[in-house]
Amino acid sequence: MNMPNKFEPLRNMETFTEDMFNRIIAFQEKTHYAWNTNLSFAARIKDLPLHNLIFSNPDRDPAQYSATVAPFYPLREEMQKIAFYVRQLADQPRVADLFPGNGFIGSLLGREGMTVLGLRQFAGQNKPNQIESFFDTEHFQYSDDGLEQLSPDAVLVAWPPSGSNPSEALVQHKTKMIIYIFTDHVDPNTGQRQTGSPEMLDTLNDEYRLIDQWDVVRPENILHEIWPDMTPSIAETRHVHIYAHNTAGDLQAAQGLPPLQAYDWEKDLHMALLALQAKQEIAARGFPA
Repeated sequence: MNMPNKFEPLRNMETFTEDMFNRIIAFQEKTHYAWNTNLSFAARIKDLPLHNLIFSNPDRDPAQYSATVAPFYPLREEMQKIAFYVRQLADQPRVADLFPGNGFIGSLLGREGMTVLGLRQFAGQNKPNQIESFFDTEHFQYSDDGLEQLSPDAVLVAWPPSGSNPSEALVQHKTKMIIYIFTDHVDPNTGQRQTGSPEMLDTLNDEYRLIDQWDVVRPENILHEIWPDMTPSIAETRHVHIYAHNTAGDLQAAQGLPPLQAYDWEKDLHMALLALQAKQEIAARGFPA
């Protein structure tokens, strides 16, 4: 059966799979560079498996730690878009990360041409990551100052704590731009939202306008469906909303941005999604997938 050329990378699936499993094992055994805080951020994120941005390490104590690395896998394209909007606010915009965790997400944004300050002010609202320090010292640093002292141009609110409404403080300080990254997923056992609250967006209605938004959908069993030895996972839709204060003026839309090199974990993502698509097309033709 002939398959379209877009599936050509799947011819190397055996080699790719061996390499991916080796990287996952290295991470689980803590020999992967991600665990070495003496290395540069660029070295630590090299060959970081997608698996370890979906699942935490097996030895993580959930009572003590949140996600091992980060609560979601960021994409280079979306960090580029966020940075494009932020840079329109000032020549050297002040950017704060409200819930910075280990600095991983804020560092990726900072590497798009700015410095991001991780606020310790709200650190107590979340458990620390298992890898407690994972940031780029050239583009990210922690700050003991609060919102009032920093008066940031833009604030990144990534994965706010369940039930929280950070917008109340941000509206009070008339923050020019607010970037929300969240999910509407509700824990079926507790009935609690995984991130934030419905009110956090409603609070912005009067003084802010939504200038861009997109979703990143993680299919159910994204890895398990292709590699049965891997752990099953639920489907997840991650939302990104960018709001500008009414005083921010006109902002150019992030369209036609030049493509940049994707993060290494996006290679795993591409192969998984491509294999899922191939299985669906094979099944649609009446063949067993």
